[in-house]
Amino acid sequence: MRVVSQRCSFPLRSLHKFHNISSSTNLADDADRWQLPCSVVRVISGDRYIEVTKGKFSSRLHFVVFLSILLLCQVGLAATVSTQSLSSRKPKSQKISEGQHARKRMRRLAHSRPTATAHVARAGVHRRHRYYERFYTSSFAEDITEGDNTSGEDAIVRQAAVDALGNMNGTVVAIEPTSGRILAMVNQKLALSSGAQPCSTIKLSVALAALSEGVITKETEVRLGGSYRMNLTNALAHSNNAYFEAVGRELGFEKVAYYAHQYGLGELAGYNIPGEQLGIYPDEEISSKLGGVGKMCSFGEGISMTPLQLGAMVSAIANGGTLYYLQHPNTPEEVANFEPRVKRRLDIAPLIPEISDGMAGAVSFGTARSLRVNFNEEEVLGKTGTCSHAGTRFGWFASYANTDVGRVVVVVFLEGGRPTFGPKAAEIAGRMYRNLYDHNFFMARPGLPADTANVKTVTTN
Repeated sequence: MRVVSQRCSFPLRSLHKFHNISSSTNLADDADRWQLPCSVVRVISGDRYIEVTKGKFSSRLHFVVFLSILLLCQVGLAATVSTQSLSSRKPKSQKISEGQHARKRMRRLAHSRPTATAHVARAGVHRRHRYYERFYTSSFAEDITEGDNTSGEDAIVRQAAVDALGNMNGTVVAIEPTSGRILAMVNQKLALSSGAQPCSTIKLSVALAALSEGVITKETEVRLGGSYRMNLTNALAHSNNAYFEAVGRELGFEKVAYYAHQYGLGELAGYNIPGEQLGIYPDEEISSKLGGVGKMCSFGEGISMTPLQLGAMVSAIANGGTLYYLQHPNTPEEVANFEPRVKRRLDIAPLIPEISDGMAGAVSFGTARSLRVNFNEEEVLGKTGTCSHAGTRFGWFASYANTDVGRVVVVVFLEGGRPTFGPKAAEIAGRMYRNLYDHNFFMARPGLPADTANVKTVTTN
């Protein structure tokens, strides 16, 4: 093969005076093998152009070639045509590259979606360990009524309590709030013990203290962080710890402790009840490492409360402010000669409506709504509590049924493991109220008058 090249030039517009174009044609050595004619086109700049054609090209074809060359030069493009010898090898695949926008998007995706190897490595380093509390006390027990003295109890109320509790490890105490008489006390050994941490039931005492001091009203919304606020009704219904921690810190330990003692904590709740033990209310605020007064007010940290103490306080709320000594008759004769004894009168009558909506809300839509699974014929007001200490979980529920023919206070206290918690205690109370209702307990019947003006008051040192 030999290459014959001739140089051509032609005039352009005034913007570009001259451009040079090279045209080349490959000629085969064997003229017989190539039948197509070869041609050379020469364009000369100046006033005229000369067209030289060798072979069989027509004048029309020459004109088309000239116009093509002229257009390529106007747009500044250069074309190079090369011929390659025929080969059996496959042509190389064409390389495709992304645009700038696509490359940026790929880089962002690469940073946002780490590789599997990196993800596994980080997971191994930052693996989260979920904490599970271990409990060593069983939530179930047998023969829990063994040793109970039942001679002076109401037979219907006791049977309703025994059936509701079943084989749960706990106690049920039913109290007549207008007299302080204990109608039934199931598992008396546990009921008369030194008690346990009151958990969220302590919030009843804190709420009454804050209302008494004017720190809050029922509608006061306490800021709990950011724009989140809550009032007393919802705080009681949902047992909000942050709310009562804030209120407790605002009150201070001295005022919190003063009102707690007024409501019967830290002293015997019963009157001559054999075997009753005293709960614990500390003389000073617990360590700040344990949460200080805030934790004392949110779920009773550092406090030990007995079922009888809680029952006496809720009885005072149910009857309008009279704190009775609780009495447990041991014989039918003691029942016939029963005489209520007042420990003190509390100035809480104007405050009871302020907390009643929260206690009713706990049963209607809050932490104690499991009660309504078994009973919803009468209004029930209550407060749950759940916490744990030293491998034992506690479940509390204190309540009273607000009926047209009288009220009855029911306290359920459970000990155990994971199945033990406040809503379970509320469920048991619901079964008890159902049993009482089915046995016509809430029907009109003779009873002690609600007026306690002539009830004997017993003073204590």
